[in-house]
Amino acid sequence: MVEALFDHVPDTVFFVKDIDGRYLAVNQALVERAGRRLKSELIGRLPADFFPGDLGRLPSAQDAVVIRTGRPLHNRLELHWYARGQPGWCCTTKLPLRDAAGRIIGLVGISRDIRAPGDRESIPARLAETLAYLEEHFAEPMSPVLLAKRAGLSSTRFARVIKRIFRLSPRQLITQTRLAAAAQQLAESEQSVADIALACGFHDHSAFTRAFRSATGQTPTDFRDRSMR
Repeated sequence: MVEALFDHVPDTVFFVKDIDGRYLAVNQALVERAGRRLKSELIGRLPADFFPGDLGRLPSAQDAVVIRTGRPLHNRLELHWYARGQPGWCCTTKLPLRDAAGRIIGLVGISRDIRAPGDRESIPARLAETLAYLEEHFAEPMSPVLLAKRAGLSSTRFARVIKRIFRLSPRQLITQTRLAAAAQQLAESEQSVADIALACGFHDHSAFTRAFRSATGQTPTDFRDRSMR
């Protein structure tokens, strides 16, 4: 049913993969992106069977990390391949898929097109590297100005591009990245809430709690309690 639903979303790819990263289910947008006509042509195969070079290799490398660690991938900006051999940008999310016993048996994901070929404003090449930097260094002092400089953009253009991709301001994106990391640590570790707040770039426990409650409707402690039930 979910696969059929995503068949009606032409700018978003949907897929389910097994533990080896082979397609188990796909929507029509992915079939077209791979330059094929039938879903059956993708089932049981790897991205590298359809997409050239890094565009085929990197998705499988991502899959392996998600499956090995159980850590989801959220809104990763990356290049993909349109039909007719044209590259474009997409925003990819992948979540581990677990059986009834909690064992990881594969993953499920979506990949949303950021722009169609020929759009006036292209995605700057250094932006993906800058967002990867944010994912790795979110605990360090961070600001929209710093990220704009790393991307080689003015603050105004950086904010405009981030808003178009993520529907967030740069400052909201920084906070969201930190909160996502904090939520994972709350669910998977026994560190104190105060230690997690500092480890995720928040100045103090109170600021973290306010931001977390605003985003989730729960305090960090309540979130942890519900995750461990």
